[in-house]
Amino acid sequence: MRLVKPLVILVIMAIPAWGTTVEVWLTRGDQASLLEQRPDLTFQAGSGSHGTKVTIDVATKYQSMDGFGASVTESSAWLIQNELSSAARADLLEELFSSSGGLGLSAVRICMGSSDFALSPFTYDDMPAGQSDWNLDNFSISRDASWVIPTLQEALGLNSELKLMASPWSPPAWMKGSGTLFGGSLDWACHNVYADYFVRFVQGYQSYGLPIAYVTAQNEPLNSSGALPSSSMSTYQQSTFIGDYLGPAFAAAGIEAKIICFDHNWEDWNYAVVVLNDPEAAVYSAGAAFHGYAGDVSAQSTVHDFFSGREVEIHFTEISGGTWGGDFSDNLVWSLRNIIIGATRHWARSVIFWNLALDENHGPFIPGGCDGCRGVVTIDTGSGGVTREVEYYILGHASKFVRPGARRIASDSVADTVETVAFRNPDGSEVLIALNPSGSSQWFDVVRDGQYFSYRLTRESVATFVWPAAVPGDFDNSGIVDFADIDDGVQGNGNSLFDYLNQPPPALMHDLASGGTSSGVIDYDDLLVLVESLIGSFVGDVNEDYSVTIDDFGVLAPHLGEAAGYFEGDLNGDGRCDLADFALFQRMYGMGS
Repeated sequence: MRLVKPLVILVIMAIPAWGTTVEVWLTRGDQASLLEQRPDLTFQAGSGSHGTKVTIDVATKYQSMDGFGASVTESSAWLIQNELSSAARADLLEELFSSSGGLGLSAVRICMGSSDFALSPFTYDDMPAGQSDWNLDNFSISRDASWVIPTLQEALGLNSELKLMASPWSPPAWMKGSGTLFGGSLDWACHNVYADYFVRFVQGYQSYGLPIAYVTAQNEPLNSSGALPSSSMSTYQQSTFIGDYLGPAFAAAGIEAKIICFDHNWEDWNYAVVVLNDPEAAVYSAGAAFHGYAGDVSAQSTVHDFFSGREVEIHFTEISGGTWGGDFSDNLVWSLRNIIIGATRHWARSVIFWNLALDENHGPFIPGGCDGCRGVVTIDTGSGGVTREVEYYILGHASKFVRPGARRIASDSVADTVETVAFRNPDGSEVLIALNPSGSSQWFDVVRDGQYFSYRLTRESVATFVWPAAVPGDFDNSGIVDFADIDDGVQGNGNSLFDYLNQPPPALMHDLASGGTSSGVIDYDDLLVLVESLIGSFVGDVNEDYSVTIDDFGVLAPHLGEAAGYFEGDLNGDGRCDLADFALFQRMYGMGS
């Protein structure tokens, strides 16, 4: 006989229960609310009365998420390290990266060498004109150690789930036929040394405690500009470089960073298909990265679905706000629709905006680079003040609530009315991001497992809804399954199983005997599952013959009023065998009725 009674928390599937509280966070296009927490809502039984329904289906799962974030360019890092006091810097980084109270940014892109957002052009192995460095004796990431690396170290200290993706704008000039960082392409004779350059970079960052999760072979390989650091790379060259050089070099060095191909605009999605379809490159290419400056976000699904028999990761790695983008509401709607909702509904595991921080003059930038780009925040070089731009709120509606490892789950999305994406976090909590892109307020019902809540979302606004995980069998929503969930002593309040006997459950998850799918009513099978979860197998099997019969009922009879001793007899868990246990025994097994 068992001499102890284990308390087992029953966890079959975390689903919101009737009465579950829903947090609401709102940003309006007119800026009357900016990532503002609004009054809570509550799930209730039914499906609501509004014509627009957003149904959540947790059983339909899609990609796992790495997270949301922005790029820590040299310009961003320099501003953070040099234009803010130590206290202001600490406050800003905590606000951006902390997952407890901050935005929780968890995906960061970094430049291997300079982009156009740097104090001056550079790579990690620059040589005087006409000289080369085939052994990489001159290789150094010391310039990054001045601003970029300290910023990343502080960010990682605030968010241990931070993932870094690195992309080169150009190889060193001596590795290119053009002999310059501005345009041209990698010399075919330099594939091997350039692969070693990547290895040195990843190892160098690792030595600072900064593991690189992903690298792309080339930023915007179809963009070769004479005005800023850049390098063209054909599909054939990228396939060759990844398959014959970079992939094997990483494998030989024991580097676990994943290699991602393409890293350019949606409109040229076929580039990714060619590289991922190359037999040698396919061995080492984990997926493709996309930018959002041209084309349609559905291209991400085109690439993903082309390889339906193979796991191909999709990442969204660059979009910038800027002076060209209209007003606050225009930017809010476009980026929510296309980037936060669009990119993730089209398989993106990470969503990364361009510069994390820029100054009041949209810089620092290299002459010839983007002179109208906007950072997620703007740092005023005169006052040290920080302005949170529209991209801050766009990112925050996802990054603050969707944690790394979350799975995207199915949700209805009604074009031009209420456009949505939904996620289930590793802790079982669920997140719905809903955009109203229209010019008028929209009422809609969010329907989940036979329950719903209703919301009126103002024009050109976004709301994030968050509700916690609940536990099957937790009828009273206490957070655990206990004996009060069987019978709390109050009839008809909806807080215990006996309130629903022979009736539909308040949520399908409480139909325990069928795993939350059907029989459609609460019955004695569900009661048995719930009691067994609290006491153990063969509840009521007092004579230990591995069955529950009238013989067990007779064994209990002489022990009225006694301490339970053997807890198989203490069915209601009050520490003794008494008439209440007999009553429960009868209700469980239909005896004497």
